[in-house]
Amino acid sequence: MERIKERLQSLRAEADTAVARAEEAEAKNKKLEQQLLEKDQEITSLQHKLSVMDGDLEKAEGKLTAAKAAQEEGDQSKTINEGLQRKIQLLEEELDAADKSLKDAMEKLRQVDVKAEHFERQVQRLEQERDQWEKKYEEAQTKYRESKAELDELVANMEGL
Repeated sequence: MERIKERLQSLRAEADTAVARAEEAEAKNKKLEQQLLEKDQEITSLQHKLSVMDGDLEKAEGKLTAAKAAQEEGDQSKTINEGLQRKIQLLEEELDAADKSLKDAMEKLRQVDVKAEHFERQVQRLEQERDQWEKKYEEAQTKYRESKAELDELVANMEGL
């Protein structure tokens, strides 16, 4: 009997130990399940961060592409601008040359106008002189006719005598 009691006590001790181990295993299992749940949440959170960062990366790559395109466009604009500046400079030089030619032509025209006015005055003076000579010629012609008529009359009178 005593043995049975010992055996019973031994079995109870084993059962208590087994229950304690089972409770410990359940607690450990709960703890591991909690850690697993936390890890799952952490994975979900990290996946969300990863997708957000992928979006940010795509935006940054888009901005980089746009910046590169803008830089190329800026370089092209700079090249075009330099070409246009050279063209403007050449046109300004041509304009300066044209202005100089115009000034020279205007000066020559002014000189020609002055000479033309001088010649016009000479022509007017010569025309007046011509008119005076014509008038003198006509007066001389008239005097000549009158003198000839008188002379013819005188000759006729003398012949008649």
